[in-house]
Amino acid sequence: MTEIKDSDREIHQFRLRMTALAVLVFVCFGILTARLVWLQVIHHDQYMAQAEDNRIALVPIVPNRGLIVDRNGVVLAQNYSAYTLEITPSKLQANLESVIDELAKIVSIEPKDRKRFKRLMEESRSFASVPLRTRLTDDEVARFTAQRFRFPGVEVQARLFRQYPLGEVASHVVGYIGRINAKEAAALEESDDAANYNGTDHIGKEGLEKKYERYLHGTTGYEEVERSAGGRAIRTLSRRAPVPGSNLILSIDIELQKVVEEAFGDQRGAFVAIEPETGDVLAYVSRPGFDPNLFVDGIDSQSWNELNTSLDRPLMNRPLSGTYPPGSTFKPFMSLAALELGFRRPEQGIRDPGFFMLGGHRFNDDKPGGHGYVDMYRSIAESCDTYYYQLGNEMGIDNISRFLAPFGFGSPTGIDLEHEKSGVLPSKEWKANRFKRNRAAQKWVGGDTISISIGQGFNNYTMIQLAHAVANLANNGVVMKPHLVKLIEDGATRERTLTTPKESRRIPLKQENIDFIKRAMVGVTQEAYGTGRRAFANAGYISGGKTGTAQVIGLKGQKYNAHAIDERHRDNALYTAFAPADKPKIAIALVVENAGFGAATAAPIARKALDYYLLGKRPAPPAAPTVTAGAKPAPVRAAAAVAAPAPAPSAAAATPPGVTATAPAATTKE
Repeated sequence: MTEIKDSDREIHQFRLRMTALAVLVFVCFGILTARLVWLQVIHHDQYMAQAEDNRIALVPIVPNRGLIVDRNGVVLAQNYSAYTLEITPSKLQANLESVIDELAKIVSIEPKDRKRFKRLMEESRSFASVPLRTRLTDDEVARFTAQRFRFPGVEVQARLFRQYPLGEVASHVVGYIGRINAKEAAALEESDDAANYNGTDHIGKEGLEKKYERYLHGTTGYEEVERSAGGRAIRTLSRRAPVPGSNLILSIDIELQKVVEEAFGDQRGAFVAIEPETGDVLAYVSRPGFDPNLFVDGIDSQSWNELNTSLDRPLMNRPLSGTYPPGSTFKPFMSLAALELGFRRPEQGIRDPGFFMLGGHRFNDDKPGGHGYVDMYRSIAESCDTYYYQLGNEMGIDNISRFLAPFGFGSPTGIDLEHEKSGVLPSKEWKANRFKRNRAAQKWVGGDTISISIGQGFNNYTMIQLAHAVANLANNGVVMKPHLVKLIEDGATRERTLTTPKESRRIPLKQENIDFIKRAMVGVTQEAYGTGRRAFANAGYISGGKTGTAQVIGLKGQKYNAHAIDERHRDNALYTAFAPADKPKIAIALVVENAGFGAATAAPIARKALDYYLLGKRPAPPAAPTVTAGAKPAPVRAAAAVAAPAPAPSAAAATPPGVTATAPAATTKE
């Protein structure tokens, strides 16, 4: 039976379907239109900016770091450009180790490069590029560029590198730069300088490089670069040039610095020379030193371990952080205090039997039988301990402490380096605070003052403090802040600014008293009995000076015998000086650790420094050792940064409380 079609019904169904389809199409187009309006109208600015960001890159231009030069223009820190091979871990498409292995087939990559890369990668963020190799040769750059397509995430970058042309010379002054670590990066992000460090990988770590970082770094510039879809630069749209960092012009005379460093040889110690009238630090020596170039690319583990584990501690900044009893170099200041406070007149003297008795304890002079009749002049020139035992006992610690504080003893000088130690200017209050947990040790006793009076006991100062005090004396009480940077030269305008344009303050002193102390210090080098006469015989100038010898450990009443004790427990040798005597141009303080008598070891170094600075004389080079037939030459000690001096003991370690009323004070021989 044939089925009859219902045409009307089919047409109606078709129309319904078409209507539904039309509605669906309309709705879809409506959604697309709404989305288009959302993207192109409502959020046009936002997405336009994102598109521009994808097309246009803002590339930071790292400024040239400022130079560091000495007072005569000799360059101590400079820049040079070189290529580095860098990896951005987040952009790698293969295993990191396999990528490095493949790169090693193209450029030379040594085990030390891999170790340094791993350490730097741990300190860096995953999206930051990390150098695998630095200072690529032109040939290596060409070989990598030809195969760059194989290594997404690996780039050759042109970078500026820091170089220290003189190596170890003045290393503790200049310091060094190194790569920014995670802690420093976090601090920068929270600071106002965050944008200025975009693209910067290095920052000052020590010395003047750290202290003057904000001057040396400069201002980062930017380039707007149009990029292709593949991220390649097509053209530069705009450019804001970077402003180079300011140059530091130091007060240091690098030739004087070299003379002193050579004079120390393999000995450990510290030396500071200051121009009294200006506060310019003319030489700042910490021996031994280190090569700051080791740190620029990231120091290798072997060199780091050698520097850190060396008993000589070459990384220690001795003039700033090493504290030492001043020994007899303290005596001129004791005499000045006695004159100013009315405890002595210059002509007053004592009969020295070679010892001083206090409370049943005998404090010996260094000269058996004593010095005979001693007035103040001779007490300084010949360095009579007994004179100062008696003087200190009469003055009392409070008078000594109050008078010496304005000279800078026991407080930071404010020199332009970080981590300066305060030292210790003892007082009753200081001792009570120092021994809070030991009530029996808190009380100040007479023997404490006896030891203090000859520069021993709790006395503990840095060489920058001692040199500063001598400069204040030489400058008639006018205090100039010691500084290493004399001028800051603007990187853009070349305008120069003095860092210390005027005096800090004046110590109220009577000129006749200052003149007398200076004459007595001249007697140290000029009188037949002067302790510095041999070192300064036939000098072409007149200088004032003071020798000093200071104990490192307490002897508990036993006689000092250098050969019977460990080398690092032997006495420190010290010397202070100013010259020329009539109008001082230079004031110095130095210590040679564990070297014995100041007159024998420290004074000759001072003589070489003054001979060069005042007369231009350089020390004669040491004669070559003669080797007899069949004898083996002595091994030559490497001049590496690894060999460095042991730090001076702290106040508590160097001069224990045992050298007080319970034991004789330290005897000194200049």
